[in-house]
Amino acid sequence: MAMTLDGFRKLALGMPEAEESAHMGHPDFRVRGRIFATLGAPNEEWGMVKLTPEQQGAMVEAEPTVFVPVKGGWGRRGATNVRLSTVTPRALGPALEIAWRNVAPAALLATPAPAASPRPRRKTSGRGKGRTKAR
Repeated sequence: MAMTLDGFRKLALGMPEAEESAHMGHPDFRVRGRIFATLGAPNEEWGMVKLTPEQQGAMVEAEPTVFVPVKGGWGRRGATNVRLSTVTPRALGPALEIAWRNVAPAALLATPAPAASPRPRRKTSGRGKGRTKAR
């Protein structure tokens, strides 16, 4: 099933502190003002993720029907088009996460995930391990 514009949008906005904005007439997705993905360029059938050239090469090699380097200099620097008609959430999710990590500030990347709430302690009857019954 083809990825929709709204499906791409939902995955992109699922990244920490991601916001939707726009530039050059196309929706884009940013973390603290830095673009990590866009939609609609060159047309409504495409998205874009901002990868490094090495990451782009790996993505294109793994899924050539999904990921295509953007034409020109942007593509040589890692900008990678995503064909919405062939991408799955399973392929797009990691690509968006990599793109997000490429532009997110170090302070945000270093922020630990919220700690899980501590498990409640069970009350013991006093007969637990290590205890001996006084006689």
